Amino acid sequence: MISFRTDSEQTARQVLERVKLISYAESLGGVESLITYPMLQTHGDLAPEVRQHLGITEDFLRMSVGIENAQDLTADLEQAFA
Repeated sequence: MISFRTDSEQTARQVLERVKLISYAESLGGVESLITYPMLQTHGDLAPEVRQHLGITEDFLRMSVGIENAQDLTADLEQAFA
C-alpha cells in the first residue's frame, strides 16, 4: 500500500478517471492493483476536521500494488497524470 498526494483535487480525480490497468476500487481481496480516493470511499463518513487531522484531503490517493508488471503500472500512472 502506498499513499501519495497530487498537486490538486482536480489532478487526483483526473488520475482516477484515466487509469486503465489500475482499477479505481476499494479492496476486492484479489491480486490486482487498485487505487482509491479515501476522501469519498473509505473516510467519507468522517467529519471534515477528522479527515483533515488524519491527512485525508482532496488531493490524497491510496494505491494497493498488485502483481502486475511494475513497468506497466508505472506507464499507467504516467499516462493518467499526463
